[in-house]
Amino acid sequence: MKVVIFAGGLGTRITEETETRPKPMVEIGGKPIIWHIMKMYSAHGFNDFIICLGYKGYVIKEYFMNYFLHNADLTINLKDNHVTYHNTNSEAFKVTLVDTGLDTKTAGRLQAVQPYIGNAPFMLTYGDGVSDVNINEVLNFHKQHGKIATVTAIQLEARFGGMDLAPNGQVTDFREKVKDEGKWINAGFFVLQPEVFNYLAGDMQQMMWEDDPLEQLTANGELVAYRHMGFWKCMDALRDKLELEQLWQSGNAKWKTW
Repeated sequence: MKVVIFAGGLGTRITEETETRPKPMVEIGGKPIIWHIMKMYSAHGFNDFIICLGYKGYVIKEYFMNYFLHNADLTINLKDNHVTYHNTNSEAFKVTLVDTGLDTKTAGRLQAVQPYIGNAPFMLTYGDGVSDVNINEVLNFHKQHGKIATVTAIQLEARFGGMDLAPNGQVTDFREKVKDEGKWINAGFFVLQPEVFNYLAGDMQQMMWEDDPLEQLTANGELVAYRHMGFWKCMDALRDKLELEQLWQSGNAKWKTW
C-alpha cells in the first residue's frame, strides 16, 4: 500500500528553520523529520512513498537522489571517476517525488498525485508529525468499518495547568498539564479508499483537504476516527523542534518504533 506525505507547505511558523529548506527537511537527531515519518511506516511494512512537493521541493529531491551517496563509505578513482561504495546504510524506501505546485493547498496536492496512486486504497499523512501509532492497527480499523476515510485522532495535552478557586480565593484544585479529554483533533495518519477522489473533483488548487473534502466525507458518514492514546507530536514551531530533539538525544523518542 502506498503512503502519501504532504511536504509542500511554507512552514511559516518555524521560519528560523525553513528559510533555506522545507519544513519536512528540518532535522531531528541529524535526520529530516520526513525520514523519521517514513521509518515509522517502514517499521510496519510500508515502504512505497509518494511525496507532495511544493516550497523548496528541490531540496527534498536532492536529498533522496543523493541518499545512497551520503549513507555509504566511498572509494573514488579520480582517473576515471569510478566510485566504489562500501558499508552502505540505505533504506528499503521507494520514493516518488511529485511537484504539486508552490502555492497549492493540501486538497490540490492530493488531487495532483492521483495518477501515481491508481485505483487502490492508500495512506496519507503530514510531513511534520511523528507518533508511536500502530499503523497496522489503523489499517485494520479502517477495513473493519468499511468507510471511505479513516483519520487518526488524538487528544492534545494542555499547554498550561489549571486551578479551581473558591470565591474567597482559596485554591480548591490544582492540576498540572493534562490531556484535553473533551476534544479530539486530526493527527493525520489517514487510510483512504480510492473513492476519496470523488470528493476532490474540479479545481482544488486553493482548497484545503481539511475543509470541504473532509467536511463532505463527514456529512456523508464516510469518515471514521481511530483513537490513538499514545504519543504524537507535530513540529509546528521552533519549541516543538527543540522538544523533539531533546527527546531524541535523551533516548526517549517514543516515535522511534524501528
